[in-house]
Amino acid sequence: MAKRENYEERVERFLMPLMEENQYELVDVEWVKEAGTWYLRAYIDKEGGFSVDDCEKVSRRLSDWLDQEDFIAESYILEVSSPGLGRPLKKEKDFARSIGKDVDVKLYRARDKRKDFKGTLKAYDKDTVTIQEDGTELVFERSEIALIRLAFDF
Repeated sequence: MAKRENYEERVERFLMPLMEENQYELVDVEWVKEAGTWYLRAYIDKEGGFSVDDCEKVSRRLSDWLDQEDFIAESYILEVSSPGLGRPLKKEKDFARSIGKDVDVKLYRARDKRKDFKGTLKAYDKDTVTIQEDGTELVFERSEIALIRLAFDF
């Protein structure tokens, strides 16, 4: 198992009982390097919205556990937050609740000279995602999708 998957999995396992205890939803955990700095991020939500007090509660418990377990050798910044409007679809439950909603799809490589698509999520399975864009059904292999998230207009 790669370091990233190991870190994310261990943090998820720690957080799950805390999520159940407080009726929170663990949206995602990610270990990423941005501009030379490592980040450990936990995205959490709950019915009615995730408050600053909720964030503080999770952040303190997670920080204390990480200090105690001390399994991450690199220096990093811990972030606990709500997934916000640009919430990515990553897990089965994310896709299931987003059927019929508009999504933005960004590809790793251009298809028909485009990397960005917007349409209504019609279907998904373990290998593909289907959207309808301007009356045309488009099927993407999950492996070609860099990011898929709920679309939002301002």
